[in-house]
Amino acid sequence: MSEQLDAKLIDKRTHERYLRTGRLDEKAWEKHLKSLPDLAEKAVPVEATMADVDEDFDDEDEDESDEG
Repeated sequence: MSEQLDAKLIDKRTHERYLRTGRLDEKAWEKHLKSLPDLAEKAVPVEATMADVDEDFDDEDEDESDEG
């Protein structure tokens, strides 16, 4: 007999709130996490670049420390 949890209770973005308020049981949450498949081998590396980055943004921190 498997216990189905409401999808909104186990949403990664909201589960902490439901745990704090008692709407989601800690043991049920842990059981749900353990039931999830390990998909690590299906992960792929992601490369990202930032556009329009001001290269001397680090200089601002140095200027502030020189004032004192």
